[in-house]
Amino acid sequence: METRVEFFFDLSSPWTCLAFHNLPAVLDRTGAGAIYRPILVGGVFNAVNPAVYAAREQADNRKLDHSWKILKDWARLAGVPMNFPSQWHPAKSIAAMRFCTALEDDQPALVRFARAAFASYFDRQENLDDPAVLIAVADAEGLDGGAIAEAAVSDAVKARLRANTDEVIARGGYGSPTIFVDRDDMYFGNDQLPLVEAALRRTPP
Repeated sequence: METRVEFFFDLSSPWTCLAFHNLPAVLDRTGAGAIYRPILVGGVFNAVNPAVYAAREQADNRKLDHSWKILKDWARLAGVPMNFPSQWHPAKSIAAMRFCTALEDDQPALVRFARAAFASYFDRQENLDDPAVLIAVADAEGLDGGAIAEAAVSDAVKARLRANTDEVIARGGYGSPTIFVDRDDMYFGNDQLPLVEAALRRTPP
């Protein structure tokens, strides 16, 4: 299985949660592999998409209000629990994304942790920025949460997360999830996964 998809993601995004759950079926149908790349979506917004913050502050933002309804519709279609927003929204995801970055070289472990962390935040409404919560999530997946927490605060992990974030910005990304097919073909969000699948079927590896 050739790795043809890069999935740049931040755990705090509900649309990323949906895309994360829906992507494996696309990969199964196309025979493609994926690599998961942690980023800080706040860093992306600060650099290239500050309008996100302005939209959140707007009192009567009909598009944003309607998006919550559409989010629940997508979640129902995907069979993904979506108890969102919670008291922790918008989440400060830096601790969680450092946990993910500490696992980046072990992709199966990263996927297991990310799946469980999404459930922690979007189903059980736990605090994504609490290291104790993250350690418990990792431990429940059979990972060593304490060791991951220790690695997550290392200079190497912090630098790698910054580098991933800078990379997705440099390659044209403006949010999470940013998805690339065959390096240069960029897509954004859960609703563009059908286009990702079409690209994988259309473009030879």
